[in-house]
Amino acid sequence: MRTTAYHEGSVAVQKRLGVQHAAAHIAPSIRPGIRPVAAAFLEAQPMLVLAAAAPDGHVWATLLTGTPGFARATGPHTVSVAATPRPGDPLAEALTAGTPVGTLALDPRTRRRMRLNGTARPSVRGLLIEAEQVFANCPKYLQKRELYGSGPAGPDAPPVRRGDALTEAQLAAVRAADTFFVATVGPDGADASHRGGNPGFVRAEGPRELVWRDYPGNAMFLTLGNLETDDRAGLLFLDWENGTTLQLSGRAETVYRFDERFVRFRVDSVVETPAASPLRWSAPEYSPANPTTP
Repeated sequence: MRTTAYHEGSVAVQKRLGVQHAAAHIAPSIRPGIRPVAAAFLEAQPMLVLAAAAPDGHVWATLLTGTPGFARATGPHTVSVAATPRPGDPLAEALTAGTPVGTLALDPRTRRRMRLNGTARPSVRGLLIEAEQVFANCPKYLQKRELYGSGPAGPDAPPVRRGDALTEAQLAAVRAADTFFVATVGPDGADASHRGGNPGFVRAEGPRELVWRDYPGNAMFLTLGNLETDDRAGLLFLDWENGTTLQLSGRAETVYRFDERFVRFRVDSVVETPAASPLRWSAPEYSPANPTTP
């Protein structure tokens, strides 16, 4: 159960970077309840990123989709999700009663996003999530996209591909990505976060090693704070045009260099699911906040 906005890992990163006052200023925006504006935003979304640890200890991020309203607040602290991870997903068997989860509702159409962290349990419709932290993030590094339709997803899709390293095609997809999602866990639960930039902002230094620069954000440092206490992490890359998901699980560490910081991710497991999402999005309009990639 989360009793404060930040645990010791986040506080350590904030102190290292000298942003304690900025973090303290924004801390009241992290609320335990779901306000009406947050409930309305959540109910309008056709997708939800979910982060959790699997029974074997690996941390993963996955994508849940549905008709808007499939995820909706049913009370000031409760969210009903009419979806579960699809068969073959690493988290398909992970969400039992009391499982810590992080969720991220993101709308590329408006460059808005909201995080809701808590605990999940199975329900007749899918999942019930008891919210412990609910807060919005700024639109930095979010690429704008329009939702223009849906495509095939389900049992007729090609089979899931698994491995312990990235293939050449998967490496190419990572290098071309402008967005991915990060799952982490810490002393008080799980968290799902967004990372965005111009294509090339994720460097693939080999089939089992990725590196990205951690761009300036809101001074909370929830992701890096979790990594201070637990180096397990999961990444989710989405092909916005055909719905394919690329899920990676491994270990991550933060590297500090002068006035910049980088995250180095070591791949342990890879799951690629063609047409995992039925949503089809337009080509991106890149965020004006994106730094130029080398």
